[in-house]
Amino acid sequence: MSRYITEWDVENAQFWEQKGRKTAVRNLLISIPAMLLAFAVWMMWSIVTTKMKEFGFNFGLTNPSMSPEELTETLKKVNSLYYTLPAIAGLSGATLRIPNSFLIALSGGRNVIFTVTSLLLIPCAGIGFALRDVNTPYYVFAVLAALSGLGGGSFASSMSNISFFFPKRMQGTSLGLNAGIGNLGVGVMQKAVPWVTGIALFSAFDSTGAVANSAISGVQNAGWLWVIPIALLALAAFFGMNNLRIATPGMPSTLAGVAKTLYLLGIGLTSTGIGAYLLIGLGLNMWAVLPLVVIMTLLLMRYATPKEIKGGLSKQFAILRLKHNWIMTVLYTMTFGSFIGFSAAFPKLCQDIFVYTNPSDPGFMNPNAPDFLFWVFLGPVLGAGVRPLGGWLADKVNSGAKITAVSTVLQICATLAVAYFIKAAKNSPTPEDYWWPFFIMFMALFITTGIGNGSTFRSIPYIFSREHAGPVLGWTSAIAAYGAFLIPGIFGQQIAAGTPENALYGFAVFYVVCLFINWWNYQRPGAEIKNP
Repeated sequence: MSRYITEWDVENAQFWEQKGRKTAVRNLLISIPAMLLAFAVWMMWSIVTTKMKEFGFNFGLTNPSMSPEELTETLKKVNSLYYTLPAIAGLSGATLRIPNSFLIALSGGRNVIFTVTSLLLIPCAGIGFALRDVNTPYYVFAVLAALSGLGGGSFASSMSNISFFFPKRMQGTSLGLNAGIGNLGVGVMQKAVPWVTGIALFSAFDSTGAVANSAISGVQNAGWLWVIPIALLALAAFFGMNNLRIATPGMPSTLAGVAKTLYLLGIGLTSTGIGAYLLIGLGLNMWAVLPLVVIMTLLLMRYATPKEIKGGLSKQFAILRLKHNWIMTVLYTMTFGSFIGFSAAFPKLCQDIFVYTNPSDPGFMNPNAPDFLFWVFLGPVLGAGVRPLGGWLADKVNSGAKITAVSTVLQICATLAVAYFIKAAKNSPTPEDYWWPFFIMFMALFITTGIGNGSTFRSIPYIFSREHAGPVLGWTSAIAAYGAFLIPGIFGQQIAAGTPENALYGFAVFYVVCLFINWWNYQRPGAEIKNP
């Protein structure tokens, strides 16, 4: 078939068997690994920052003339900045999901996936070069973290694209594979990056070995690792994927499609850049930055976009007047927002609780610390892997709200248990004694977020009309992704204050509020919509 397909009727069984299936499966098989790599690039700061701490990256903020007291305070500031990097990537990825929701209709699926995948080469190569010098300025890493958000934002366009290729009876499976395996990219990255930083795999790129006088310079591999597979998948998307007229009525040329994609992504990156400056440059509170960035993006989308997508934008904005859209946004943030936020913060949190255990000496390393990097990847893997289970259980009991309620109760219990073991480890001379109970409870927390994520997905089509269900899914996934911005930032603040357990207490309170919202709107006697 041509790269530009004008006739596409997959609900017709004959067309599906003769022409549609092969094309749809080919596009899915390219989309899945592209999504996996996109999530890996988006979330790799969760591991990169632990390696930056290990190798002594200080962004040029320390110098030999500092007194011991000044050095200690500066290193505490540097440690807080480590948490800000995954937060910036989270801010970018969530913000970029908003324009990505419209890219397929404007630019064409093949053109979008090719462009977004190719752009991931920039942050990967940039990280490879930036990690050559422990004194690389912080703003360089901040810009690269924002560009890493291109991976997180691509989720919206990827899911929209694949939905057009398969008949309705197969969309649950096809979208589940695209999203589920894509989310596993977080776990793949968290396992792969610690391994490649220990070997001179790409030493030809970086022969100076300028990392903290270490015997290895493999930390740069955290970026270089992804360059070749991303380049190959970009080529696969260009030569192997298709644009569908049914999805993109205007059917632009490749050049025009790429240009429109870059334009809309530029809007998202502009909002992200302003938000990051407000956060870091002006010190504005993250809770103020988030709504400003969302509003700014929506305004730019409405008033600074080509005429051909104005109609689609009007439909998207219409859902903002729906009460249940906001309710489901809160519930989906509780589940997916927690999953992606914990994925971003978990490795660095483990390091701060169990490795660098002396607050008065930021350089002290616990000689009995657990090898947390060997295990942290399991959290995102379990959270992504059980997501289909949440949907299946919701189908079995014929209610997403019921499963959401049960998973929320368990999520609250797991959160409080994690807080208990964090406090116990922090106050113990042998914090490693609490590693396994802490780790097991955090795995339970990941699992509950995954099950709740699947059950909320099931509820949305039962609450909203067919016209509104799609935009609601796009909106809720975009807002929930801001969990990757907020949660690392919250942990960073509380670690600096010496009270990391307070972050968990705050999350538990939020989950209790969500439990009440779910009960009041969908489970209580007389609810407007009963057990969707």
